[in-house]
Amino acid sequence: MDDDESQDVSLSDLQLAIMRALWAKPGSSTADVVEALRTERSLAHTTVATLLTRLEKRGLVSSSREGRQLIYRAAVSESQVKRSMVSGLLSTLFAGDARALLTHLLREDEIKASDLEQMRTLLNKKGKRDA
Repeated sequence: MDDDESQDVSLSDLQLAIMRALWAKPGSSTADVVEALRTERSLAHTTVATLLTRLEKRGLVSSSREGRQLIYRAAVSESQVKRSMVSGLLSTLFAGDARALLTHLLREDEIKASDLEQMRTLLNKKGKRDA
């Protein structure tokens, strides 16, 4: 699926962890994904296999058979998932008001002072492009 294609994607923490494993190592078997997740959580092979099958049914993962193994690849990009999930958060929690989201992040100290200068630079570039 191309980055330009629009698809609403909402993932649980575990589904997102599986997608991250596939983005990091495309062409992974179920065992590869289990191993990649081992540092953050211990999951049974069957649990990961079930989640991969569900992600495939949603069109987020594709599989191909290599010998006796199924090999999985992400069918959507990380940027597409981020865009969709942030858009969902923005519309659900902040009623589509991006300023409210940014204000919340700043007020709750979710953005480190060291990152503010980089954000200012990005905002200035965006402002010049849109002008």
